[in-house]
Amino acid sequence: MLQVGEKFPAFSLNAAVSGDEELRKAFKTITDLDYPGKWKVYFFWPADFSLLCPTEIAAFGQFDAEFQKRDTQVLGGSTDSEWAHRAWRATDPSLKNLTFPMLADVKKDLCGQLGILSLNGMAQRATFVVDPEGTIRSIHVSDGAVGRNPEEVLRLIDAIQTKGLCASGWKKGDANMKIA
Repeated sequence: MLQVGEKFPAFSLNAAVSGDEELRKAFKTITDLDYPGKWKVYFFWPADFSLLCPTEIAAFGQFDAEFQKRDTQVLGGSTDSEWAHRAWRATDPSLKNLTFPMLADVKKDLCGQLGILSLNGMAQRATFVVDPEGTIRSIHVSDGAVGRNPEEVLRLIDAIQTKGLCASGWKKGDANMKIA
C-alpha cells in the first residue's frame, strides 16, 4: 500500500457523474490532473448495489458542501463499471443527487497501484486525503463491514490544513499545540 507522503498515482478513469438518462451528461473521463489546486478526497468501496456502501456514499454527498468550503473535491470509486455506477445512481434514491463523480476502476489499475485490492479483487473500504500538490496526507482503510464517517475526514482535512500540531480530538477552531 502507498504511504503518507507519497504521490497519488496518475490515472485516467471513466466516471458516472449522474444517473441522467441522457448519456452524454451521465459520464465523464476523470484524471489525476482534474481539479487543479484543490485538495482531494478519494474514497473507495467494495461493490455497487450493496447494503452498506450507499449509506456512506450518501453521507459523503450530504457533506459535499462542507468539503467544497475547504477547497476539497470528493471522488468516490470502486472496481465496478461506470454503467453500474450510473444505474445505481439512477435507481437508489439516496444516490440520485450526488454532486461528485463515481470512478470506475474496472481494470483495477488505480486500486492496484494504491494497494487496496482485497483478496477477492474488489476495492477495500479505503480513504485517501491528497493535497493540491498530489501528495497523500492521510490514508484510512477499514474492515469491509464498517462504514466511514465523513465528519472525521473533514476534521482531518481541517487539522492538516492548519499546518500545526493537532491533539487527539482537535476540532476546527481549537488552538494548535505549542512546542515549549
